[in-house]
Amino acid sequence: MLNKKIRTLVVDDSAIFRNVISTALNQASDIEVIGTAIDPMDAKDKILQLKPDVITLDVEMPKMNGIEFLKKMLPIQKVAAIVVTSSAVEAFEAISAGAVDYIKKPSAREMDAFAHELRKAVRVASTARVGAGRAVVTPSSSAASAPQQVMSILNPGKNTNKVIAIGASTGGTEAIQVVVQNLPANTPGTVIVQHMPAGFTKMYADRLNKICKMEVREAQDGDRLTQGLILLGAGEFHLRLRKDTRGYYVSSQRGEKVTGHCPSVDVLFDSVADVAKSNALGVILTGMGGDGAKGMLNMKNSGAFTIGQDKETCVVYGMPEVAFRLGGVVKQAPLQNIAGVLMEKLR
Repeated sequence: MLNKKIRTLVVDDSAIFRNVISTALNQASDIEVIGTAIDPMDAKDKILQLKPDVITLDVEMPKMNGIEFLKKMLPIQKVAAIVVTSSAVEAFEAISAGAVDYIKKPSAREMDAFAHELRKAVRVASTARVGAGRAVVTPSSSAASAPQQVMSILNPGKNTNKVIAIGASTGGTEAIQVVVQNLPANTPGTVIVQHMPAGFTKMYADRLNKICKMEVREAQDGDRLTQGLILLGAGEFHLRLRKDTRGYYVSSQRGEKVTGHCPSVDVLFDSVADVAKSNALGVILTGMGGDGAKGMLNMKNSGAFTIGQDKETCVVYGMPEVAFRLGGVVKQAPLQNIAGVLMEKLR
């Protein structure tokens, strides 16, 4: 019996780009383009008529942009949407509006890589829990009370041997925000890898910095990691934790992809296991595949406390599941409780 193909609708006002996307997807034996739409009004009718598993969605379109379309369409018909855009701001707004993932629009020389990434994104989106892991949540009582507890036990302005490491992929931009936005300003230094294209990570760090009590920056090679600072791995650069007589710092270096990614969560977690050992706390969030699972096991084996996001709140329960099955997760928790678990452990 043949496996069911992933039914995909392509939404774009450009006939050329509709053809580019359709051709790229139809080259895959497990994906079928069941139709195309030229604007959001056309897309609405075809979604209701054809009931696709996944849609690819342009943002800049006549009559209504893709972000407004998501806000209006998803309450009516939940469908896994992948936004295609060259703008990091638009990508993050689309994710906040309910898109599962985004793909960076390609230049002429990037078409082959774009086709590969698009097919991979469609496969991931077809398994996603649409609407899971949204950044607007009601914190649990433990998460709400823990900031005051941590403030009373950490000395503002002082370095600490503790370090937090977080890894995520699909659905991670919103999930990371849920975890870090309410951490107090004197939380131990935090390093994060989110699978994201080059050029997008700086915008994402700036976005987090506006809403977090901690300072958030895109990591630069040699940056010191201190209490109250979050360093986000740059796209196409592996992020590693280092330590010298002055304390923690990071290296940010180009390199080959590891477990299919650069930056790789495994690379970060392995370095944290080597450097911080039992002073580390690790968190693995929503994402397809297994990046970070072996690194999290290494962290646990070196004495770190590790947390995996639970299935019910993941957009894609892939990375946390692999880490859990390998035995690398000390505690599983719903997304909205993870900050509270971290802070309770610090206390």
